[in-house]
Amino acid sequence: MTVSTTVDRDLRGFGRRLFGRRKRPPTSSLLRYKQRWGWIFISPWVIGFLLFYFLPMVAALGFSLFRFNLANPDEIAFIGAANWRRAFVEDPEVLASFGKTFIFAAISLPAGMIFSLFLALLLNSKYVKAKVLMRTMFYAPIMIPGVAATLIWSGVLNEQTGWVNLLLQNIFGIQAVGVEGIRWLQNPSIIYYTYTMIGLWGIGNAMIITLAGLQGVPTELYEAAEIDGAGYFQRLYRITIPMISPIIFYNLIIGVIGLMQYFLVPYVLNGGDGSPQGATRFIAVWFYRQAFSFFNMGYGATIAWLIFLVGLILAVVLFGSARYWVYYAGSED
Repeated sequence: MTVSTTVDRDLRGFGRRLFGRRKRPPTSSLLRYKQRWGWIFISPWVIGFLLFYFLPMVAALGFSLFRFNLANPDEIAFIGAANWRRAFVEDPEVLASFGKTFIFAAISLPAGMIFSLFLALLLNSKYVKAKVLMRTMFYAPIMIPGVAATLIWSGVLNEQTGWVNLLLQNIFGIQAVGVEGIRWLQNPSIIYYTYTMIGLWGIGNAMIITLAGLQGVPTELYEAAEIDGAGYFQRLYRITIPMISPIIFYNLIIGVIGLMQYFLVPYVLNGGDGSPQGATRFIAVWFYRQAFSFFNMGYGATIAWLIFLVGLILAVVLFGSARYWVYYAGSED
């Protein structure tokens, strides 16, 4: 073989690698059969995703370019980027609603994650008895429909007859502020903490997932740490948290997405009017009011896409940061 032949062969190989002109390995009939049946089995999900998620998203993006009012559907008109300009420049409530959502998220998200981790650690402890009963009790509240649970909380937090105020006054001896009691749902200074307390009612799912992660941590690691003289908090920080960091990351992503869509509790409690004093006019509530109270579907679709884009950016940032603090046992990094 001459030098020119070798060089020519290497150049052809480099071109195939560069431009992707590489022969595909032959596909056996069995592999094609499995691939075909694989697509058949996932086709219900694919069809459902296209019909109920992808196509509505594309339609909403198209609506954002029109002036489309449900009260006057015949007056639809193409207005280009006017809705987007209104959302970014002309409507200060959009930015304010995002700000209120982020403030509430800064309070609610850490509280929910820490409390779910605390409960999981408690139920994973060898000192707790009747673990099955305790797990069931902590998980059961999420089986209650959200509207019913919110109405229950509205009675529990009632300023005059609510159990919380009666408990503070009659058992702990803490006198309520004012004659009518603590206004849990009408005081803008504490409303985010009130909504956080209501949210802790439904952390059973995060608790169960975290508990499953805790039970997957190898006991040999704890035994070795105890032999080395590590205390409980050292084992928690050095072993438990790193080993369940994928679970924490998953709960964090789900929590961020859920808070970007936070709507049910403020809508049930105050009809989505933002009371008290506009503190609960979160971005999802503002979207609902524009789309289904004012029937401005074009502008509502624009806000919906803004919520999606902001949530997407937050998810990308979180996934980008995961390499620095999330530990995967099977990873090569």
